[in-house]
Amino acid sequence: MTVETVNPATGQVEYRHELMTAAQVDAVLAASSQAFPAWSALSLAERGKVMRAVGAELRRRRDDIQRIMTAEMGKLRKEALAEVDKCAGACDYYADHAADYLQDQPVATDGQRSYVRYEPIGCVLAVMPWNFPIWQVFRFLAPAFMAGNVAVLKHASNVPRCADVIAEVLRAAGLPDGVFGVLHIDNDQAAEVIRDARVAAVTLTGSERAGRSVASNAGGQLKKSVMELGGSDAFIVLDDADLEKTVAGAVASRFGNAGQTCIAAKRFIVQDGIADEFVKRFVEAAAKLQLGDPQDDATTLAPMARQDLRDELHRQVQASVAKGAKVLLGGEPDPSHAGYPASILDAVAPGMPAYDEELFGPVASILRVKDDAEAVRVANDTTFGLGGSVWTKDVERGNRIARELQVGAAFVNAIVRSDVRLPFGGTKRSGFGRELAEHGIHEFMNIKSVYIA
Repeated sequence: MTVETVNPATGQVEYRHELMTAAQVDAVLAASSQAFPAWSALSLAERGKVMRAVGAELRRRRDDIQRIMTAEMGKLRKEALAEVDKCAGACDYYADHAADYLQDQPVATDGQRSYVRYEPIGCVLAVMPWNFPIWQVFRFLAPAFMAGNVAVLKHASNVPRCADVIAEVLRAAGLPDGVFGVLHIDNDQAAEVIRDARVAAVTLTGSERAGRSVASNAGGQLKKSVMELGGSDAFIVLDDADLEKTVAGAVASRFGNAGQTCIAAKRFIVQDGIADEFVKRFVEAAAKLQLGDPQDDATTLAPMARQDLRDELHRQVQASVAKGAKVLLGGEPDPSHAGYPASILDAVAPGMPAYDEELFGPVASILRVKDDAEAVRVANDTTFGLGGSVWTKDVERGNRIARELQVGAAFVNAIVRSDVRLPFGGTKRSGFGRELAEHGIHEFMNIKSVYIA
């Protein structure tokens, strides 16, 4: 089967590739299985040397990788370069810190000696999305490799060259054959791979629907899985917020990557005393964003990755307007390309897609509340629980509210972002398990207790 990828900025077919046959998939899994014993037997210092070389190779090829990302999913040039740099930093971080995270942990018992040991489990299948096509992969790959695991990647169908360039980088950096493999397969083939005995665990970043399918399949095989799913993050503006900083944060969080990020601020929960002024400034700032060629540094709003995604977002906007939401900015796409203008909806209420669903694109929902208690109630009135932020001049007030948010990450006076030093993941329907930091490297390991009488 031939799969085409389309450049979202031009509408032109960018690349064609064939899905792999069953025999080709088997060869990738066989190579992974054969590579695991030798890779896991290497010392942490030896694996760390390879990971540092990977980081260096990413930096060397950052311009090439950027062009591929931008062509396949429309990411702004400057955002793509920053993504490559972040991946290189993650490789260095785990090379530096894995020894601390994986050392034996002594435990006081009645035995002569007791300790907890961390051991790799084998091949991890990664089902990854298109919105951060390099970072999402390295977010799991760097800790998994340093832990001694091997991996195979089923990437999103519209970013096949991103998958291939990752493999090229790893090969050039000296990663042994078989430690990483790319599977150009569809969802039905992926389900078969999950059931393959050579796959030990599964990690997915994607939609709630994809998470349900993959987690159910993995669970049916009694295989460990980590699910990083959707989000509808609250951006809480208290009545004492510094509006200049808050509006800048609002624009960055909602419209970065064309709004196509799970941890983007999507619901702007603003207290009445400051709401009118915040909304006025927010609209003025968002109106300055320029939708255009993502390779042009003058462009400040990227196109969406595909026209079908753009169309689905517009359906959600129209359905919300039909139920009473007011369009303050944007709301009408140009049918000639996959872009969607920076858009802001006011008077958003329960029962509207802009309130109840994740809007995966550059559309902000304004929800007005009277006090702190109502802000927390509205923020938690969602099936999602990925992240949330609070904006206030009173840091302790912000901290109190942050602690009440039902999310995996709560930020005060900063936009929610992934940081290799902090565990990343959600609660409720935003998934389970954690990536990054010490927690992330432990997810795909056998945590073994050793007791010596």
